[in-house]
Amino acid sequence: MSIAGKVPVIETPGASYFHHADSFAMMRGGHLDVCVLGAFQVSVSGDLANWDTGKPGSIPAVGGAMDLAIGAKQVFVMMSLFTRDGTSKLVAECTYPLTGRRCVSRVYTDHAVFEITGDGVRVRATYGISLDELRSRTGVALRGWSLPPPRLTRYPPCVCRRA
Repeated sequence: MSIAGKVPVIETPGASYFHHADSFAMMRGGHLDVCVLGAFQVSVSGDLANWDTGKPGSIPAVGGAMDLAIGAKQVFVMMSLFTRDGTSKLVAECTYPLTGRRCVSRVYTDHAVFEITGDGVRVRATYGISLDELRSRTGVALRGWSLPPPRLTRYPPCVCRRA
């Protein structure tokens, strides 16, 4: 058994799986409370770009992400905050083709956790970086919580279990 990225996984007690047609019925029927996706970009208004960079020669990864983005009650994104050249993936406006508009509610990255709200982007936690440095490096308006966010020196533990 493998995940969509063709990585083998181990079936643990309580695991379940089903036909892909049933999964689309669940997505399109609004039966998912939370969905976790990767992304090339997320905008401050919650727009998601995760299927194509639009670059010449790139191979678009069209799949069920659009159905997930609009079918889940909450969409969480897990991604690195910066590209290899240091460009922020949390942007004022997406420049890549959109998967969904205003669908992302939370973004988990290697530097911080962001909450996308109607009032803008709030930083929930930082990992080895200050709020001011995040503002400077991302170039987007970021709001902190009324209480200072916890600063962690290590990444949160991974809950994935691979073969």
